[in-house]
Amino acid sequence: MSLIHQIALTLIKNVGHVSAKCLLSHFGTPEAIFNASEAQLMQVERLGSFKASEILRTNALNLAAGHLELLEKHQIKVLFYTEEDYPQRLKDCNDAPVLLYYKGTANLNHPRIVSIVGSRNASPYGQMLCQQLVASLQDYKVLVISGLAHGIDVTAHRQSLLHQIPTVGVLGHGLDRIYPAIHRQTAAAMLKNGGLLTEFPLNTAAEKSNFPKRNRVIAGLADVVVVVEAAIKGGALITAGIADSYHRDVFAFPGRTTDEYSQGCNFLIKTNRAGLINGAKDLVYYMGWEADEDKSPLVEKPLPAGLSAIEMTVVQCLKAAPLSMDGLTLKAGIQQHKLALHLLSLEMKGVIISLPGKIYQLI
Repeated sequence: MSLIHQIALTLIKNVGHVSAKCLLSHFGTPEAIFNASEAQLMQVERLGSFKASEILRTNALNLAAGHLELLEKHQIKVLFYTEEDYPQRLKDCNDAPVLLYYKGTANLNHPRIVSIVGSRNASPYGQMLCQQLVASLQDYKVLVISGLAHGIDVTAHRQSLLHQIPTVGVLGHGLDRIYPAIHRQTAAAMLKNGGLLTEFPLNTAAEKSNFPKRNRVIAGLADVVVVVEAAIKGGALITAGIADSYHRDVFAFPGRTTDEYSQGCNFLIKTNRAGLINGAKDLVYYMGWEADEDKSPLVEKPLPAGLSAIEMTVVQCLKAAPLSMDGLTLKAGIQQHKLALHLLSLEMKGVIISLPGKIYQLI
């Protein structure tokens, strides 16, 4: 599949991620989209003549060629929606980016991923909670995701680096810059044990409108989102709301009712949009995670004898990361009504468990 065509698909004006996925579903490849006639484009459901004309007259292929040279120069990897290395958890989200730009060493399909978010104006109390949370997660083989912003975000990243926990920053701009610039040193360290990820092409500035989009990636990448400290309005609550819509687990630390940057967490807990936690012990209990006390690699549990071919296919699909019913259907190529029976059988045999939001995971 042509990398130039993959990049170009995301550079067509007025064609967003949802439309791009409709086009991919209809034509199969980005190359076929750019080779399609107006009549063929008009056959795509909900595309419309306006978007069809944008595709026909776009110079996106020329722009993509220029991008490709820069990506190779900066050793930036492109993760495309239909390919195996695209984050599987994020793929299950209907508004996931079609393409991601990534630089780093972390596995974005890591078995356990925690997104930690909170106020840019973190108090000493909030910073302490974040530091203690991350430090206590050291024995649980997690990947920590956040947004490299001031406050809770950068505290989560720095504490992860301190304890040699892989950590990935999701950016609201291109990978040719770091915002805030004061976090450049932290970002450079993250490339060695973690990484930097964005949906925005090179030369994209840190525009205010980019950050809500960034927040959905933070939510979609993770098994669980933890809000450490947040005001009643702001990016952390947006991320928590998106995570809830994605059927992700959401937890929050409670705070004093008089503290401005505890009001958001208290609101999430009060309205049952987040579970209350006091530390990592509560989080890992609710998530059903066990500590890796000897720091040895996770050992695969032996499979029971007599698994059917379909059941073995499901097991192979779940080895990389937990998947939803839709994700399994797509990856395994098995119709949902057939898949449901085999999932139930695997649960009865103790091979998989069903998590909140109809997410399936190997035991």
